[in-house]
Amino acid sequence: MMARRGGSDAGPAGACQARAVGTEPGGTQLPATLRRIERAAGALATASVTRMDETVPWFRALPADQRSWVTLVAQAGVRSLVQWLRDGGGRADSTQEVSDEVFAIAPQALARSISLQQTVALIKVTIDVVEEQVPHLAADGEEQQLREVVLRFSREIAFAAARAYARAAEVRGSWDARLQALLVDALLRGDSSDVLASRAAALGWADAPPVAVAVGRSPGGEVAAVLHTVYRLARRIRVGVIGGVHGDRLVVVLGGAADPLAATEKLLPAFGDGPVVVGPAVPSLDEATESARSALAGYRAAPAWPAAPRPVEAAALLPERALAGDAEARRRLRQDYYATLVRAAGELLETLDAFFASGGVLESTARALFVHPNTVRYRLRRIAEVTGLSPLVPRDAFALQVALTVGRLDPVTPVLPGPPGSERGKDR
Repeated sequence: MMARRGGSDAGPAGACQARAVGTEPGGTQLPATLRRIERAAGALATASVTRMDETVPWFRALPADQRSWVTLVAQAGVRSLVQWLRDGGGRADSTQEVSDEVFAIAPQALARSISLQQTVALIKVTIDVVEEQVPHLAADGEEQQLREVVLRFSREIAFAAARAYARAAEVRGSWDARLQALLVDALLRGDSSDVLASRAAALGWADAPPVAVAVGRSPGGEVAAVLHTVYRLARRIRVGVIGGVHGDRLVVVLGGAADPLAATEKLLPAFGDGPVVVGPAVPSLDEATESARSALAGYRAAPAWPAAPRPVEAAALLPERALAGDAEARRRLRQDYYATLVRAAGELLETLDAFFASGGVLESTARALFVHPNTVRYRLRRIAEVTGLSPLVPRDAFALQVALTVGRLDPVTPVLPGPPGSERGKDR
């Protein structure tokens, strides 16, 4: 009797416990409720999207295709709830996760259009709609259990969304890094403006003027970590950047910095030791190849000027670049300085030659030219006015000496002024 009583008691108790947790022998939870949810899945998804349209202003502004993607995700979410319950996810002791496939139904482009915060807001709307329908969805005696299940499901679906966005960010980050590397490669190679424009557009580059290129040594380590530092520093000073690591060099394209040299100074912690050279500012990315070429030439020549500031403009390294064989630097020195002195007046060039020959001594220069020292001073000031370089400043004097040498090796032929619009009067 005792044995029979124990057996008979165990049976009803086990049955009561099974009813309490709402499971079938196979482990499926809330079987009657599940069937109701399955039948109402389409209506729930439609009601959710309608609620989004009524309560979320930015959702109404989405294009039609993106709204349809959200609808598909909402439908997949309801189906995911059913499958999750079938797999035993609704039990309090369950470790069953919601499948991330609920978000895989929409294109990855949706993650670019809708942020994670916005996605969570849409999930909340959907969960609110489901909770409101609990009295109609739950079978007799399963209403409270369904509310608890929906609560746990909302937590799991939020985690699934976070995982989906994390993966999308990783993929997008890897792809963006590759695109940026290709864009920097195109700049260094001097590719056409169409190639630059297409790759910049894929990156969402705003092309805010001016644009300049900075080149320095990479600090080493993972490329992603190096570029992360560049972007973090750029966000602080609110300038656009595109970065790439090429060998041991870090190349950074800056956009929207009123003073590229000052902006690069704020980015110095991202560079390794050694010189950092900034190319000239240009109006747009289409013309940034010139800035990149100058910055690279300056970076190669910078070791010849150990006392160079950091960062330094590529134009300040014209003498070193010319000595290193940079044709553009030779052209600049010849046209901007030597030709200017030739056009200004013969006595300026003569005075500069005598000044250098005398070791920079005014009195000796005056005696060599048979003029008063004040005349020499006046002519030196004129040289500074027309060239922007003062012979009395050692660094400027070095640049002028190299300019005279280059100008005489590659002479510019001055011609007499001609009628307006003619080629006469121009350097050839």
